[in-house]
Amino acid sequence: MARWATGAGFSADRSISTPLYFCECLLVLGSNVSICSYLPSGWRQQRQQPREGLFAMHDSGNSPPPEPALARLGRFTIRRRWWTLAASLVLFAVTLVGASGALSSLSLSRFESPGSESLEAAEVLDREFGTGGPNVLLLVTAKNGTVDDPAVVAAGRALTDELSGRPEVAEAGSYWSRGENPALRSTDGRQALVLARIPGDATQTRGILRDLSPQFTRDTGVVTVEVGGREEVFRQVGGQAGQDFIRAEMLIFPLVFVLLVLVFRGFVAALLTLGIGIFAMVGTMAALRLTTAVTEVSSFALNITLAMGLGLGVDYCLFVINRFRERLRNGDTQEDAIIHSVQTAGRTVLFSGLTVAISLLGLLLFPFPFLRSFAYAGFFVVLFSVIGVLFTLPAALAFLGRAVGGGLLRRRNLKPNTDGGFWHRTALTVMRRPATFGGAVIAILLVLGSPILSLQFGLPDDRILPPSASSRQVSEEVRANFGVEESDAVHLVASDAGDPNQLRSGVEGYAAALSQVEGVAQVDSMAGRFVDGQRAAGVPAEFDRFTSDAGTWLSVVPSTAILETDPLGFVQNIRDVPPPFAVQVGGYPAELSDFRAALLDRLPLALLVIFGITFIILFLMTGSLVLPLKATVLNLLSLSVMFGALVWVFQQGNLSDVFGFTATGTLETSIPILMFCIAYGLSMDYEVFMMSRIKEEYDRTGDNEAAVAVAIERSAPLITAAAAILAVSFATYAASGVVFLKMLGIGLALAVLVDATLIRAVLVPAFMRLAGNANWWAPAPLKRIHARFGISEASPAHHSTEVEVPAGVR
Repeated sequence: MARWATGAGFSADRSISTPLYFCECLLVLGSNVSICSYLPSGWRQQRQQPREGLFAMHDSGNSPPPEPALARLGRFTIRRRWWTLAASLVLFAVTLVGASGALSSLSLSRFESPGSESLEAAEVLDREFGTGGPNVLLLVTAKNGTVDDPAVVAAGRALTDELSGRPEVAEAGSYWSRGENPALRSTDGRQALVLARIPGDATQTRGILRDLSPQFTRDTGVVTVEVGGREEVFRQVGGQAGQDFIRAEMLIFPLVFVLLVLVFRGFVAALLTLGIGIFAMVGTMAALRLTTAVTEVSSFALNITLAMGLGLGVDYCLFVINRFRERLRNGDTQEDAIIHSVQTAGRTVLFSGLTVAISLLGLLLFPFPFLRSFAYAGFFVVLFSVIGVLFTLPAALAFLGRAVGGGLLRRRNLKPNTDGGFWHRTALTVMRRPATFGGAVIAILLVLGSPILSLQFGLPDDRILPPSASSRQVSEEVRANFGVEESDAVHLVASDAGDPNQLRSGVEGYAAALSQVEGVAQVDSMAGRFVDGQRAAGVPAEFDRFTSDAGTWLSVVPSTAILETDPLGFVQNIRDVPPPFAVQVGGYPAELSDFRAALLDRLPLALLVIFGITFIILFLMTGSLVLPLKATVLNLLSLSVMFGALVWVFQQGNLSDVFGFTATGTLETSIPILMFCIAYGLSMDYEVFMMSRIKEEYDRTGDNEAAVAVAIERSAPLITAAAAILAVSFATYAASGVVFLKMLGIGLALAVLVDATLIRAVLVPAFMRLAGNANWWAPAPLKRIHARFGISEASPAHHSTEVEVPAGVR
């Protein structure tokens, strides 16, 4: 039997086992109304009758409605605090063991599109011709004379033979072994290249290079040898990202702890909140390691895990602990304060986490392991943050509530704060002149976001590394001294064109036409080398590698200048030249072009899914069509500032000396898409926090303006504090040696701060005032849908009349 009571001091006793009760809580966790609203009508009638057994209630005529699911969860964690904390500690210990090997188990990724024409061309080139695009190069510099001096020639041939003789190297060729190919000789004659291909995925290839690179970096007295190439560049990018992760850990934890102490004005609450953040981060790392058993996960996901895991865990704790303190200040008992906090702030955390997870899970729509890795990380971050806040935190508050409450347990029925604080007055001031304040802020945001009109997408290269990186130094020498990019040649593969002897005339005409395309330095084929439409001198034996029994292929070598200015247009111009037979276009520039095209092809669908699902969630929470639309527009305004900053800083190079990077005049395509998904989710995170409080006050009072002012007073200080902590977490990557991580750190920190200040403090109250009661409008059919399926919990028995926010953020 169960005993039910209402109001302050509510308690319940059930004659059920803890595991069964725990299961019941999980089954209805986060449900909007009684679960019976989802059942067929006959079942609902039966559900409303007195029951016996597991879910029995007393059968008096005036039975109160069932306690909301989250309130029951809060009560469960209090009553089973020992078991809950013990389970949390065991889970943390297990995940800590799993997380310890996460860095070594994650993979390195490439910018390539599975199933694309360029990758198919690479597979055919390897299978039918036993060759492929070089991914590693050795830069050989003559210490005296030129690369044509006998001693240098001998050293170069020996080096080529040594490299090609390594079992992990599929093939190697050089200036000396390929008939003195001019594309492999510097303009001053002092340097030459050895090109090699190491097969395998990114992790395998870069693992081989970890050992091979130092072995072939040498000074023989005749020549100096340095290792470069795209695989070496991205190997060093991965290593630098790992170092940045460790350095960020050392910075983030003490910085966040200091901020939390200032916010809470207490060490216990700060330690508890930081502990939940660490729990979320460690759990995510362990889950990512398990995910590698079934799919590829990029090592870059760890960097986002650190910032978001700690940030979201801390954010969610802030809101629950603040509500707990607020209820204590209003006179609740410790137990009732915890239950109320889980029921109200916990519900907000659930649906806030849902919006963040959906925004990041949108990355699963892109068929690239690199982007999908961040979707996995985002999902697990939200999962472990919610587990920590809804289970571990309430149980910890049951033990440490007096210390976390800051002495509020000893103060009862305090005089309400009637004059309002800074945020309350700010909201009222904005709502007195909503058009003026709102228009001014929109103008500021549009000006800050205007550089986005100059956005140019390009290809990533060695300049994502700091100037001190050896692979970047090699690439810069090649760019400056060679004038052509043999290692970045475009490959035209015709594996089934027929007998090569009958293809010669067609190949000659095709190669001559290709050599006249702007930006083409030379075209190598079975018919010889062509420059500016004419056959150039060359060693016939060098061109035998372009044939097989049933086909042929051509190598189109671009100039350094065209790859600097318009690499994507260059690839398209090559594809536009009509071939005499069917060809597949491959090579590194084509791979990056296909990667970008696939990204942009999937982008509309990803945006539609993200916008659509978050719109539905906000409708189910508010019952309005206007508020979700408002949220989408305001979030896009805040994101425009982030993209404007990306273009102004990282594309155009402003402040490059301050942040320590080299601008290339373009942005790599995938990073802005990744940043959009993260920033949009975080903006919706704060939107849910604020709108849930506005709706709570509006449902209680029916006064739109009063609800906005009170809700902003209660939520804005917390949103500002949470945003500051999250921004600090991201901003630690501003000092990263990898430009991609600098972009993520600076851009996301800026987006979070703009959203938490200008958007939430000014544009939200301005819009709510201008729309008035229309804020809550929806067509009658949708109103009925919301009444049946809307996301809401039973109202608390009594409402706070006083605002209590962490003292450090007033």
